[in-house]
Amino acid sequence: MLYGAMMFATDYAIRPDELARELEERGFESMWVPEHTHIPASRRTPYPGGGDLPREYWHSYDPFIALTAAAAVTKRIRLGTGICLMIERDPITTAKEVASLDMLSNGRLIFGIGGGWNAEEMENHGTNYKKRWKILRERILAMKEIWTKEEAEYHGEFVNFDPIWSHPKPVQKPHPPILMGGYGPTTFDRVVEYCDGWFPIGLMAGNIEEKIAELKQKAESAGRDPNTISVTVALPQPDQNVVDRMASAGVERVIFILPSAQRDKVMPVLDKYSELIPQGEKITK
Repeated sequence: MLYGAMMFATDYAIRPDELARELEERGFESMWVPEHTHIPASRRTPYPGGGDLPREYWHSYDPFIALTAAAAVTKRIRLGTGICLMIERDPITTAKEVASLDMLSNGRLIFGIGGGWNAEEMENHGTNYKKRWKILRERILAMKEIWTKEEAEYHGEFVNFDPIWSHPKPVQKPHPPILMGGYGPTTFDRVVEYCDGWFPIGLMAGNIEEKIAELKQKAESAGRDPNTISVTVALPQPDQNVVDRMASAGVERVIFILPSAQRDKVMPVLDKYSELIPQGEKITK
């Protein structure tokens, strides 16, 4: 199994480049950062975690800028968006960002995506909350065309452009892995249709063994090889029993969540999580 770590990279926390070096030195396979462009001050949409919304949600760096800083000071560690809110982004511009980071990092990007939960945040970007999944689908399909075609075009309800030229193309072929966040009743339909993996958050995934079996069955019914779909699980409160359970269930990667804080608060937690990685599974080359 592979082991990563996620942190809201913010203007008051340990720098993403510094964190990336520490992760790489400890044998972590990947580093992940979430995305929120802003948080509307109205706070109309309740925080899914309950209580007050943590301030890191409106202090975070752009994920591609943070991961580029991380890429510049590392050689091996993979760089993941966890998750990129494509319902708030232009697909042509984001296709360029993804391909550029993948090339500059020598093929280390993992593209985690999701539909988001904050209705007024996406409304500020012109996205109707009820149509977010249809919009997300078209934007991802359009980006795949851009990454894989010399002259790409896409004609849909929400994305529409005639043939274009756009380089660089991603180093990873046909494109960086696309992982779908979420755990709703139609999540697996999206994973099977246009993604390379499923990316739930911790216990929100429910019974992981049953969920993975359901995902495989869904893939087979759609005529897709289940072995082409990976499972990455972010663990809010990991311990050895949970990690062992994930490994036994066939999870490809677990991600430990770090506090968005300065070095003195982050490093003890990071060292604790590092102890959960079997010595033989640490990535050192």
